[in-house]
Amino acid sequence: METLITSLSPQLNFPITHASDVAAARRAGQKLADALGFDDVKAGRLAIVITEAATNILKHAGEGTVTVMRTQSAVAMPGVDVIAIDHGPGIRDIEFALRDGVSTAGTAGTGLGALRRQADEFDVWTQHGQGSAFFMRIWQGAVPPEPCGVEVGALCTPLAGEEECGDGWAVACNHGGATLLGVDGLGHGPEAAKAAAGAIRALEQRPADTPADVVHTAHGLLRLTRGAALSVARIDYGGDEVRFAGIGNVNAIVHDGLARRALVSHNGIVGHNMRKVQEFTAPFPQGALCVLYSDGIQSQWDLAAYPGLHARAPALVAAVLMRDFIRRRDDAMVLVARRKVTS
Repeated sequence: METLITSLSPQLNFPITHASDVAAARRAGQKLADALGFDDVKAGRLAIVITEAATNILKHAGEGTVTVMRTQSAVAMPGVDVIAIDHGPGIRDIEFALRDGVSTAGTAGTGLGALRRQADEFDVWTQHGQGSAFFMRIWQGAVPPEPCGVEVGALCTPLAGEEECGDGWAVACNHGGATLLGVDGLGHGPEAAKAAAGAIRALEQRPADTPADVVHTAHGLLRLTRGAALSVARIDYGGDEVRFAGIGNVNAIVHDGLARRALVSHNGIVGHNMRKVQEFTAPFPQGALCVLYSDGIQSQWDLAAYPGLHARAPALVAAVLMRDFIRRRDDAMVLVARRKVTS
């Protein structure tokens, strides 16, 4: 049975520059918790996480971003993910800073410790001079087992002034592997978002198909839209490889922690002038990352410049790439999937 995770669930981004922004993010989290059926205890924990994460940004970095969204997980139980990122001074000794009672800002020092204590899942990446990124996840109930063999983290950001994002992503997974889809609807705004949703629907209809077949299905569904650039990658657990097919400028790379390998796309527009669809394969061992990103993200990035980031939660990898390499003249999307390490 295939399970599907997509960008069609709302993602709420809050620039944090003033105390009023902290309250706005907290209220949005409370509204989402209510919609997902959180009880008062879980909703209270989420409020603490959002408040402390946003307040930490103001105190130590001056500005940053908090993102609140439904969990990017194949688990059926609802939950909320919170990502907080800044470009401040970073934290020299993160384990020391996460202890309750520790403060460098003259406060009670419970802020960062509360993030780890209140969250069901927690991760952090920080580097002196390169800022900090925190990931927190709170489930509606007891922490469930994860049925998918990949961990997923993704972010979409519309062009300034637009409410809908024309870039999108989706992940389908079963016991044998996972299929990743990244799409960039031509242009931006509602019509571009319509094209992106059509491509996601192709994976929803044919989740067990090869990457080339998913692209062909999307080609048919997008004929009455603007069209899109599209990349599809299938991670095969048994074969320790990834198969890839792409049309247009949604880039894809594989990173095993040591080397980065780009996957090849052909020219064209899915839904219009798509002349050739060809699959390529690359090794994909346990622990490797597959990153799909639209042309709203610069291509000249290297995870080696961020020591330790490769091993952190995929949501943190996506957040750092979005923070540092967004072009800001188009929609932008980053999808990161890590193959889990099994014993």
